[in-house]
Amino acid sequence: MSFALPVVFLRQTETLLAFWHPKPAYPFHVLLLPKQPLASLMQMSPEKDAAFLADVLAAAQSLVVEYQLGAYRLIVNGGEYQDFPYLHFHLVSSAPAAK
Repeated sequence: MSFALPVVFLRQTETLLAFWHPKPAYPFHVLLLPKQPLASLMQMSPEKDAAFLADVLAAAQSLVVEYQLGAYRLIVNGGEYQDFPYLHFHLVSSAPAAK
C-alpha cells in the first residue's frame, strides 16, 4: 500500500493501519484501514476477516481512551457514500482531542 501523503501511524497491527485523516472533516478524524486490499465492506467475510474486525474494535477503543473522546462515531461508508474505493473506517469526534 502506498500513500500520496506522508502519514504518522497511530496504530499498526498485522491487519490494520490507523492514521490521521489527511483532510479531516472533524476536529478528531482518524482513518482505520485493512492492510489487505478490500474495496468495500461487502467484500469482507466474518470468518476470514475476524482478526481485522477485532483490530478495528481494539484500535477504536484505545484511541477513544487515549484521546479522551467523550462523544465519538465509528463510520464505514458504502455504495454511493463511499468516495474512496478502498475499505476504511472513520473514527470521528466533534470535540478536539484531549492530548
